[in-house]
Amino acid sequence: MKKTICALASGVLLASLGACVVNPPPPRQVVAPAPRPNPYDVARERFGQINGRIDNLGRRIDWHVNAGYYPPPHGGALHHRLDVIRQEARDMAAQHGGGLSEEEQRVLNHELDGAARAIGE
Repeated sequence: MKKTICALASGVLLASLGACVVNPPPPRQVVAPAPRPNPYDVARERFGQINGRIDNLGRRIDWHVNAGYYPPPHGGALHHRLDVIRQEARDMAAQHGGGLSEEEQRVLNHELDGAARAIGE
C-alpha cells in the first residue's frame, strides 16, 4: 500500500510539475522605425505644390477673362502678379537646391491667397 501511495504521490507531483512548464513567449520582433523622407525631396515637393497652385490660379484667370467677368487688361495684370510670385518662388528655391523651406512656402501661400481673392470665384 505504501508503494501505491508513493507511486500515486509521485504521479501527482510529476503532473503538477508538468503543468507548471509554460512555453516561453515568442521573441519580440524589432520593428524598424519608419524611414524619414529625404528633406531634399520634401523641399522639392513644396516647390511643386506652389507651382501647381500658380498654374491653377492662371487657369482661373483665363476662364474669368474668357467668360467676360473682367476685361483682358485686368486679366493680364493678374497674370503678371502670378508671374512675380512664381519668380519669387524660383529665387527662393535656387537658394536651397531647388526646393522651398516651410517658412518660404508659408510666405508664398500667403501671397497666393491674396492673388486668389483678387481673382475671385
